[in-house]
Amino acid sequence: MANIQALPGLRYDLGKIGALSDVVAPPYDVINSEFQDQLYELHPNNVIRLILNRGDALTGDETIYTAAAKELKQWRRDKILKEDYPSAVYVYHQTFMNEGETITRRGFMSRVLIEPFGEGKIYPHEETHSKAKEDRFRLMTACQANLSPIFGIYPDESNQAQEILEAAIDDTTPLQARDHLGVEHKVWLVTDPAAIAKAAQVMGEQPVYIADGHHRYETACNIQKAKADAGQLEPNDPANYVLMMNVSMFDPGMIVLPTHRLFRGLPPIESNELIQRLSIGFDCSVVGQGVELAEQVWQDIELEDLQSTLGFYCQSDDTWVMARMNPQGRQLMNELAPNQSEEWRSLGVAILHNLIMDKVLDKPDLPSPLYAHSTSEVVENLNSGDAAGRDATGQQGSGKPFELCCLVMPASLEHVKAISEAGERMPAKSTYFYPKMLSGLVINPIG
Repeated sequence: MANIQALPGLRYDLGKIGALSDVVAPPYDVINSEFQDQLYELHPNNVIRLILNRGDALTGDETIYTAAAKELKQWRRDKILKEDYPSAVYVYHQTFMNEGETITRRGFMSRVLIEPFGEGKIYPHEETHSKAKEDRFRLMTACQANLSPIFGIYPDESNQAQEILEAAIDDTTPLQARDHLGVEHKVWLVTDPAAIAKAAQVMGEQPVYIADGHHRYETACNIQKAKADAGQLEPNDPANYVLMMNVSMFDPGMIVLPTHRLFRGLPPIESNELIQRLSIGFDCSVVGQGVELAEQVWQDIELEDLQSTLGFYCQSDDTWVMARMNPQGRQLMNELAPNQSEEWRSLGVAILHNLIMDKVLDKPDLPSPLYAHSTSEVVENLNSGDAAGRDATGQQGSGKPFELCCLVMPASLEHVKAISEAGERMPAKSTYFYPKMLSGLVINPIG
C-alpha cells in the first residue's frame, strides 16, 4: 500500500535565483545534448547541472556524478537551495493544452515508503535497463538526494486524497514555473499535520503503479538495500522513502499520449513489399502518398480505437499503409508470446515490436527508434531525416532518412493496471504520460 509522509524538501530561494522557470528542467531522459546546452546557458543554477551534468573541467578522480554532488553541496551552502521547515506535502498542478482544450492535471509530491517490486503494492509496468540504473545509482549515491520525482498513479475513484490536500492549501499563493513546452506548473505547500494524516490514511488503502521513473524507483530500492547490507539503515532513515508525484487515475487531467516510432537501421522498403510481408497476419490497404497524410492516418486509427490497427509510412515510395490484425495475426501473436497475458499480447506496441519488427520483418536488433508523440513531430522528422547526434534516448542519429515509420495507439490506464497486477512488464515506451513533471521544484534529501 502507499505509505506516504511529508518531507523537508529542498527548494530554490527565489530571492537568490529570480524566476523559477529559469532553473527547472524536464526529466533527464527526455533531454538531448542540444537542449542540455541550452539549459546550461539559461541559468548558472539550473537543475540540469545536477540531473545531467556535462562534466565541464573535471579534474583528478572527479566524475560527472561527483561534479553534480559538488554543485548541490555548494548551492546548499550558499542558500540557493533551502530546506523546508516544517516538512510538507506539495500539491502540484500542471496546466496544458491538448487538442485545443485547456487541461489541468492535479497531484501531490510526498515521500513514499519503498517496496521492492513483487513484495508490496507498488507495481512497475515497463522494462528497465541496467545501464540507466547504474547511471542513476551513481548520481543519487553521490548527491544523497532524489533530484526528480517518480510519477505514481493510484485508483482513487473519488479523488479523496487529492481533495483533502486541495482543501488544505486555501488561498495561498503557489510557486509557479513555465516549461519549454508552455506548460504551467504550480506548487503549494501543505504543512497541516491533520490534513497530511487524513490523506495518508486514504493512500494507505491504494496500490500505486509506476507511470514514469522506473529506473529511478529501482535505483532508490538499490540504494536502500546497499545501506541495509552495510548495516547503516535506520528505521526512520530517509533512504527508506522515495520522492513521488501521486496522481489519481481518475483525475480529469490524466491523459496518455501515443509514442509513434521512426525506425533506424532498416534497408529501404516499398509499400507493396511491406503489404506482402504483413499479409500473413494483417489486412492491409494503401491510404495514399505524401508525408502530410500522417494526420489523416492517425485520425482513422483513433476513430477505430483498436490497439491492433497500425499505420505505416514507407519512405521509398512515399506511401502510407493501414494494417489491421486479422485472426491469423492474433494466432501468430499467441504463438510468439504464449506465457504473456491476453492484455499484453493485445498491446499495439507489443504487436509492432514482437510480431512485426522481430518476426515479419526479421529485424529484432535494430537501434532504438526515434519516438514522436504527435503527427506534427512525425512529419517534421520524416521530412528532415535522422539528424546526427545523440537524441533524448541516448541513441546516435544516423544522418539518413527514416525508411519506415509506424503510428501506434498508446496503452490505456486500464492496460497499465491489468498488466502491472499480472506481474508483467510492457515493452519500452508503451505509454507517454503528458506533461512531464519538472525536476528542480522539490528535491528530497536521503542522506
